[in-house]
Amino acid sequence: MKEVRLRFAPSPTGYLHIGGLRTALYNYLFAKGHGGKFILRIEDTDRTRYVEGAIENLIASLQWAGIKYDEGVFVEDGKIVQKGDFGPYIQSERLDIYREYVDQLIENGYAYYCFCSKERLDKVREEQKIKGQIPKYDGLCRSLSLEEARERIANGEEYVVRLKLPANRDIKFKDLIRGDITINTNDLDDQVLLKSDGFPTYHLAVVIDDHLMGITHIVRGEEWLPSTPKHVYIYEAFGWEKPTYVHLPTVLNKDRKKLSKRHGDVSVEDFRKKGYLPEALVNYLALVGWTPEDNREILSMEELIEEFTFERVSNAGGIFDNDKLDWVNGNYIRSYDLDKLTRLAIPYLKDAGYIDDGFINERFDWIKTLVETVREGLSYLSEIVNKVDIFFADTVEPENEEALEILKWEETPLVLKALKEAVDEVEEVDMEFAKKVMKTIQKSTGVKGKKLFMPVRVALTGANHGPELVNIIYLLGKENIIKRIEYVEKNHI
Repeated sequence: MKEVRLRFAPSPTGYLHIGGLRTALYNYLFAKGHGGKFILRIEDTDRTRYVEGAIENLIASLQWAGIKYDEGVFVEDGKIVQKGDFGPYIQSERLDIYREYVDQLIENGYAYYCFCSKERLDKVREEQKIKGQIPKYDGLCRSLSLEEARERIANGEEYVVRLKLPANRDIKFKDLIRGDITINTNDLDDQVLLKSDGFPTYHLAVVIDDHLMGITHIVRGEEWLPSTPKHVYIYEAFGWEKPTYVHLPTVLNKDRKKLSKRHGDVSVEDFRKKGYLPEALVNYLALVGWTPEDNREILSMEELIEEFTFERVSNAGGIFDNDKLDWVNGNYIRSYDLDKLTRLAIPYLKDAGYIDDGFINERFDWIKTLVETVREGLSYLSEIVNKVDIFFADTVEPENEEALEILKWEETPLVLKALKEAVDEVEEVDMEFAKKVMKTIQKSTGVKGKKLFMPVRVALTGANHGPELVNIIYLLGKENIIKRIEYVEKNHI
């Protein structure tokens, strides 16, 4: 049985888009679910859009997301390297290969040299638009003989190579999501295959690379669907078996418009910086256009690999809902390994100036308790900065009328005085003390229930609801507790 081989083949034109990550993920899930191979190839033939550092970012984003590929382009010791038996995996290093195959197409009558200038092409298309026709190449150079074309090339004329599509022929192929598709060649253009700079266009390179690399399934965005008949014809022209096609619907925002920077975060880097967990982003992204049979919403990578099929991918655009992502990410945050979560949260606390390296080394357990205390309310990790400010502020104010009212209760001065005295008697407020102190105060004052706990909570945090009181007492420590009680006694009682 033929080995299943899929590839993700991005262009290095900037940071990896969230839609690109979904395409990579679906390729990966299908390949792994069928015991196959997943390849990373870089399609960099459009040199005008090449962005320095984009390849490294693409690779880092895939690694961060846990999408592991078997061969292709890697970064090792800061250098780009290629591994596998089907390289090079960077298109700009495959120019001789494309030249060889384009010459075959020309010799066999499936492609031709075209010498039309940009000005002429623009004029032809403008005239076609005025007449209500589909703008496309008018075929002026199709009838040139090879001898005449080669003579013009020898004379230094600039040229491109175009695909020579047959007239009025139905090209058919099956898409795993959209079913059987038929497009007539009269509705297609004689596509440029080789540009005047010697670089191939996507349409030539993608067919040659996918065939030579043994790709069995081509999974890509639906924007490539109109070009697929041309690719199918190129496979036929070479006498090669065509792969299985899968064209994924576009990732849309809540307004059902294409996800773009104008509407918020769109790159994997954006979500990474904000503090989304890779497992959560991958889990949610899998569900943007696909659903498992049992409609579960929280799935590990292993479960996704086991469950994923293209039959359950919708042919309509998948809606990327940030609120739903926040819900999924919040679920992961609450169940995440605490040590690991703490290390992921530390950079945000450092950037906010709350902690430094010395503090981290000396009081990691304290930071861990801090993260544990607030993680229930986090949708993503950068939110931690605002959630923990009560533990670093010099004083806090009652946040509402209800909190102010609690400080006016008859029992409040007695309870706060007892807490201050209990804290004053110990050298350090550790977790053991924090667990016992409220019972000690209850015994000494006779106050219990909400009359005991609510004044303490408001005095220490300014809020009448919030995290575990035990954790609050431990995290604030002796000095801060006394300072806050004295501030409340002076200003609000």
